[in-house]
Amino acid sequence: MNKELVEALEMLESEKEISKETLFLAIEDSLLIACKNHFGKADNVKVEIDRETGDFLCYAEKEVVESEDDVLEPIEQITLKDAAQIDKKAKVGDKIKVEIQSKEFGRIAIQIAKNVILQKIREEERSVIYNQFNEKEKQVVTGIVQRYVGDNISINLGKADALLNKSEQVPSEHFRPTERIKVYIVEVRNTNKGPRILVSRTHPELVKKLFESEVAEIADGTVEIMSIAREPGSRTKMAVWSNNPNVDAVGACVGMNGSRVNSIVDELRGEKIDIVNWDDNPGALIQNALSPAKIVAVFADPDEKTAKVVVPDYQLSLAIGKEGQNARLAARLTGYKIDIKSETQAKDAPGFRYEYYADEEWDEDAEYEYDEEGYYEEAPETEATEGEE
Repeated sequence: MNKELVEALEMLESEKEISKETLFLAIEDSLLIACKNHFGKADNVKVEIDRETGDFLCYAEKEVVESEDDVLEPIEQITLKDAAQIDKKAKVGDKIKVEIQSKEFGRIAIQIAKNVILQKIREEERSVIYNQFNEKEKQVVTGIVQRYVGDNISINLGKADALLNKSEQVPSEHFRPTERIKVYIVEVRNTNKGPRILVSRTHPELVKKLFESEVAEIADGTVEIMSIAREPGSRTKMAVWSNNPNVDAVGACVGMNGSRVNSIVDELRGEKIDIVNWDDNPGALIQNALSPAKIVAVFADPDEKTAKVVVPDYQLSLAIGKEGQNARLAARLTGYKIDIKSETQAKDAPGFRYEYYADEEWDEDAEYEYDEEGYYEEAPETEATEGEE
């Protein structure tokens, strides 16, 4: 029977990932509680379980007294006559171990012991699950849609259920039960009823983590995601940087024929993703962030974190975007407050110092630099350039 106990504990350890030692301690505690319930006190009771064989011994350390008249606490004292049956060398004042048979316990005491073990198993199981998912906090996991709970969605993550609150849902997304989706774990809380896992489909980090799992160059650190701005369900702008001059950061994220970015777009149910190059030069970064619009000039103030941008007249609506989305995402991506004007508007606008004009489009081959006042201008031609002309 004791062998069966060890096998049962090993099975629990394997299935629920609760250590066998924890289960042995729970059994020892349950026997102590049963003793206390049966005898009224158990301060001198000890329980020992052999971890290999499963054999256990429950005993009370009792003081040897002369006669029955001297026994004030039966659980703590034993007569010399009774002690001699256990240890012939026992004498008055000695402490001897008196075995307690668990079959002596009443039905209530046994039930209490059983509940103690079950409660300990439940607590340990919750603790194991909490620790597992707490390590996954701020990560992306795959879950299965279970059901709608009001406006919220219950997502099964395997050993635990997560809650996708309405505020973390993309309004345009609708899921069916048993559908597999990827979610970002926002927070894991430890509660009396077990871990409470909150997940999101709207968090910008969801997009970032999806790229980390899809793009090997991001996973190994060759390409870094420097900034990301997202309007869930509609569009995301992401600025990337390559630590290797031989690796094209944007190309690595897009993949051959768009394979990498398309798999992420599919996971996000068609959300558009703009990937641009990061640049330490604020003017160049703002120009990249406003793509696909062509830019005539950028006047950036790094101290005030503001920028004035001039675009060709026919590019104004593209630069601003539908309902201002392109400009709004560019501002979030760069951290600059961006004021966009067309060439016609800029000529007459106060505060615009219009140093550079492009007849039609931005010259991608030209070089630009800041002057002392922080304005973004065309760099002066070098002698080599003049010679070539």
